[in-house]
Amino acid sequence: MSKDRLVVFDTTLRDGEQSPGASMTLEEKVRIGKVLERMQVDVIEAGFAIASQGDFESVKAVADTIQESRVCSLARAVDADIERAAEALKNANAGRIHTFIATSPIHMEYKLRMTPEQVIEQTIKAVKKARNLCEDVEFSCEDAGRSDVDFLCRVIEAAIDAGANTINIPDTVGYAVPLQFGEMIRQLLERVPNADKAVFSVHCHNDLGLAVANSLSAVAQGARQVECTINGLGERAGNASLEEIVMAVQTRPDFFDVVTNINTREIVPASRLVSSITGFPVQPNKAIVGANAFAHESGIHQDGVIKFRETYEIMKAEDVGWNANRMVLGKHSGRNAFRARLDELGIVLKSEMELNETFQRFKDLADKKHEIFDEDIQALISDILTASENEQYALVSLSVCSQTGEVPTSQIVLSVAGKEQHGESEGAGPVDATFRAIEQIASSGAQLELYNVSAITSGTDSQGEVTVRLEKGGRIVNGHGADIDIVAASAKAYLNALNHLSADSKKAHPQKGGV
Repeated sequence: MSKDRLVVFDTTLRDGEQSPGASMTLEEKVRIGKVLERMQVDVIEAGFAIASQGDFESVKAVADTIQESRVCSLARAVDADIERAAEALKNANAGRIHTFIATSPIHMEYKLRMTPEQVIEQTIKAVKKARNLCEDVEFSCEDAGRSDVDFLCRVIEAAIDAGANTINIPDTVGYAVPLQFGEMIRQLLERVPNADKAVFSVHCHNDLGLAVANSLSAVAQGARQVECTINGLGERAGNASLEEIVMAVQTRPDFFDVVTNINTREIVPASRLVSSITGFPVQPNKAIVGANAFAHESGIHQDGVIKFRETYEIMKAEDVGWNANRMVLGKHSGRNAFRARLDELGIVLKSEMELNETFQRFKDLADKKHEIFDEDIQALISDILTASENEQYALVSLSVCSQTGEVPTSQIVLSVAGKEQHGESEGAGPVDATFRAIEQIASSGAQLELYNVSAITSGTDSQGEVTVRLEKGGRIVNGHGADIDIVAASAKAYLNALNHLSADSKKAHPQKGGV
């Protein structure tokens, strides 16, 4: 007997971007969208079109670019949102409008200030409006995890009658536990009279660390779409992790009666790209994509794996992309080999001039680093694209002095709106001195909230990737930079964050809502 297909709905570009500081540019969203398409994700939620002009343009750009996956925009259950979503998706090969309204007593009373009957009326109106503009409509009961099941049955029946193809049951605040959440899905499928006319979906948040467990419990009870993100990225504690859900289903076919369409070998490359673009590093012990996910230190474990891999490994590292795309380039590699690797990584540069600049940066890196891996190329591209977008501040030169028993100093030259300015400062260490020297010039008034360094690849010649998080006036931005010199990478990351702060308002991280 053939198994049902589990629809994988990725919301990295929408809900994932709602992580404070994880705002992505249009070009970055398109890059991630292409990787998700290559992974064969069924639905890509590209953003919340009405949230800002920047969000609208990003949704439109992804919709215009992606051909194989369905592209979706979120919309509240109001006409303006739905019309804006439809406009952004106008050129999509396959589009979906995802409209939502809250259904929990606490949300209806305190946020919406609507009665249950008014919520049902608004649901019907919104779904009909969306269906007139798009053949594929998803409806979400926001905060379903804290909603009354009897009321959910009424809302869902009305939404399906109005034309919703997919019904999403979100655990918006991460309140559910697996047994209870799975039972809710079972009841809804059993009690909603027209449940067979729609695909039931779940969207779980990770506030109690149960997002994946809740999602899988729902799948076991009949849900046939899961909404998730790469690396579990998302607001607060994040969303259900795509890689964990997909590999759980694939690894346990004896338990889950579903299959996905996902090309799992693209999981690790997608994880690294999202981490690089957002500046959110993946913890080493993260399931599937963490650096230690397939590492064995215990002698007993090592001995078992050598004798028979399955003694301690339930998955093959190669199946999720570890070492599967290993192609080492170096200083003797030519333009054709470099261009071919960019094509394989789904990186499309706008012009021959941009390719020439990128190739020259690649050769400069190859002079310092013997082997260039895919991760190095992704970091290089991120560096170049980020720098080309908003060059209010750019690093011209950096000189740092740090020796035992002496106070470290940093001398820096920046290009500020095209004019060179010099700064010099002492600090507790070379990075601290460099940041102080930058602020001597920029006087941004921003507070440093986070400073993180991670190695892009292994070895002492690895590029360091630095994430800097700045806060100013309630706005939080992340900056990232990569370089073999950690201090230079730190300076690039700080300047990248300052450039985000100085960008115009349409690129500001919007305050978005959602499921």
